[in-house]
Amino acid sequence: MSSHQDRRRSSRQRSRVAAFAARLMAQDGISDAALAKRKAVRSLGLPENATMPEDGAVEAELRIYQRLFQDEEQQVRNVHLLRIAARLMATMARFRPYLTGPVLEGTAGRYSEIDLQLFPNSAKEVELFLLSERIEYRHSVPRTERAEAVLTIVGDDAVANLVIYPPDEERVSLRTRDGKARERARLETVHRLLAAALR
Repeated sequence: MSSHQDRRRSSRQRSRVAAFAARLMAQDGISDAALAKRKAVRSLGLPENATMPEDGAVEAELRIYQRLFQDEEQQVRNVHLLRIAARLMATMARFRPYLTGPVLEGTAGRYSEIDLQLFPNSAKEVELFLLSERIEYRHSVPRTERAEAVLTIVGDDAVANLVIYPPDEERVSLRTRDGKARERARLETVHRLLAAALR
């Protein structure tokens, strides 16, 4: 088989994996693109060393899937989570919160969680604040070694992860697995997104 045919086959395989992974994320609530890709490879019967698509390709497929099959439901859910995120960010303002993840990107679906980055002097400071405000939380495992802690708040219809970083990390551009800068937004940007979504 020629190298040109190899490249075409590899490209088709990556596209299949990206589309299947996106469907898993939309239907099963998988939030981690890497996990969704691994599950997609297994479900498609491909070898474990199959060439994987980039996370950006999976996100693009996720947007297409949501537009085709979950359009109204997905938009309503994303706006709902944006509202909750904005209220929580206002409450946590002293800890310099940033919204990141699917809610910011506009891909939040029925199982998506709110991800907030906080930059307090210490994680204990945030815990004491939550206790004083009578906000129940639990400790979760940090997804990155740079995070000091993750405090998860579970509400009636939303889950919010407070990912706590040291104060000097606020000036550092955190990156995705693909090496791209992770998008994040302050409260004023979240308000603008909400206003645009409600027009």
